[in-house]
Amino acid sequence: MKYPKLRELKEAVVALIKGPYTSKFPRQTHKPHPNFRGRPKYNQDICVGCLACENVCPVGAIAHRDSLEDKPPKRTMIHYSDTCIFCGQCQAYCITKEGIKLSNEWELSMFDRRNCEESIEKELLLCEVCGAAIGCKDHIIWIAKELGELAYSNPTLYMTRLKELGISDDDVKSAVNISSRSDRMKIVCARCRRKTTLTTEKI
Repeated sequence: MKYPKLRELKEAVVALIKGPYTSKFPRQTHKPHPNFRGRPKYNQDICVGCLACENVCPVGAIAHRDSLEDKPPKRTMIHYSDTCIFCGQCQAYCITKEGIKLSNEWELSMFDRRNCEESIEKELLLCEVCGAAIGCKDHIIWIAKELGELAYSNPTLYMTRLKELGISDDDVKSAVNISSRSDRMKIVCARCRRKTTLTTEKI
């Protein structure tokens, strides 16, 4: 017959006096450690919809959906907590550093998987010529602010910035119909920018 070791006897006596080491969940709410990596959560005011978090997510727990027919057009950023492994890559590679951050939320069990989705909406910026999505308006404005005076080398950047400040003319015409040098001073996608540049160089 094997007798218990002194360490085991000590643990048994301590557990008998102080109670079990484990928490009393669910009777009492469990408080995770401050460094605990829980469900990532978007910040509606800081996220710019740049898709960096989606591109670095190793399990595809982040996706987006563009709705160009809406007024104004919008991009919906979606996080699937039932797929997420809480690795923190989305937070590490967020260009704003605060757009998406890990929280302390850990109790995520639920009966309906549709409740595992968290989403935010951001306004999309469309090309004034072909109507294609360029990116989120907040993302373009963020780039313009980061570049400072260098943003004036790109018409799309500084025209978006001027529209945000309310000092630009919104009554623009299609570059396809005009094909003049003034068409380069519009918010256009990369394809239309090349087309407009090649057309105006021939004038």
